[in-house]
Amino acid sequence: MFPTSRRRQSSLAALAISTSLALTACGGGGFEEDGSDEPASSGDGPATLQVLIASSGDAETKAVEDATAAWAEESGNEVEVVVANDIAQQLSQGFAGGNPPDVFYVDAGVFGDYAEAGNLYPYMDQMTDADDFYPNLVDSFTLDDQAYCAPKDFSTLALEINTAAWKKAGLTDADIPKTWEDLAAVAKKLTTPDQAGLVLGIGRDRVGAFLVQNGGFWVDGEAGEATATEPSNVEALEFVQGMLKDGSAVLAPDVDAGWGGEGFGTEKAAMTIEGNWIRGAMSNDYPDVDYTVAELPEGPAGKGTLLFTQCWGIAADSSDQDVAVDLVEALTTPEQQLANAKAFGVMPSRESAQADYVDQFPEDAPFIAGGDYGRGPVNLPGLGPVVADLDSQLEQLKTADVNDILASFQKNAEAELQ
Repeated sequence: MFPTSRRRQSSLAALAISTSLALTACGGGGFEEDGSDEPASSGDGPATLQVLIASSGDAETKAVEDATAAWAEESGNEVEVVVANDIAQQLSQGFAGGNPPDVFYVDAGVFGDYAEAGNLYPYMDQMTDADDFYPNLVDSFTLDDQAYCAPKDFSTLALEINTAAWKKAGLTDADIPKTWEDLAAVAKKLTTPDQAGLVLGIGRDRVGAFLVQNGGFWVDGEAGEATATEPSNVEALEFVQGMLKDGSAVLAPDVDAGWGGEGFGTEKAAMTIEGNWIRGAMSNDYPDVDYTVAELPEGPAGKGTLLFTQCWGIAADSSDQDVAVDLVEALTTPEQQLANAKAFGVMPSRESAQADYVDQFPEDAPFIAGGDYGRGPVNLPGLGPVVADLDSQLEQLKTADVNDILASFQKNAEAELQ
């Protein structure tokens, strides 16, 4: 439980405090190695920008390095790309010391904290064709009606189906679930003594999709309020709980899996709900498992999925903000986003790139469709510990009192948001 005396300021203060580690320990390069508190500045000459990324691997790093190098050559500026060991720690140290990188990845889940602390430069209104970004993605980086930064790419959740198990159960393409009732029915048909019908990863980042499909969510980001105890959320969690109780669905730990993709790949479940990142895991770890992907079934309120996204943040302390905006423009063109898709499997955040992306990656059509109706994560400032506690409680969703889980989140969130 979180004491009601805690307020949002305590979370923001934590962001501003540097850890005792020296900046030189941060992933092979500090932000100002001479110890100066001044941000990198170009003066009247060409700018030298530092870009901090949390890379998924060599392919992503090379793609960013190539794109920034091309921009630097054309613009006459210079760019240093730094791959973070711990981006949250390194940004916290940079913000606290007044010398953050000029441009950096910002996850939607921590955006609100950074924005409210005054660490981000709001530049979205300067972007060319800003309305080309998926509105739901832009909402993930909006606080108090101010859109801050350009989404760089995104992922969504969809339904993965084991084709062999599907056929063995006598199901056809016509049976691909379109509603909650359909999902519950096929999960039962797919359940055997050795295989669950559906495996879910634990936590809000999976079951939260059902809340969206029922017209609810943990918070109302626009109003800045917790909405967990709304009846629609109770109904959504009770639906999932019902599948867990009748055995047609399991949580990943119940089948000795670390996440839904593992339970699906080891064929301990015939279906799972995961993002487009599952393709790499299936190809690398479970190449013999044939599967298909469908959009998530609609709930009583319609279609719904979850969005996972990052933006290109620009530091409020950067003295080269105009140049940094120009760099972000280059990094978020439809052409560059499609090149990134080929290089390391991300989906473009610009709507104008959707058709070309689907042409090139038709198997990802169910994932990218979610960009039109998905919901981003809880991004209100100060709620990090509260959502962590929610995830812990959701581990016991099968046997817990749904109302207790939601009431606990509501109470803790309200205390932080006061």
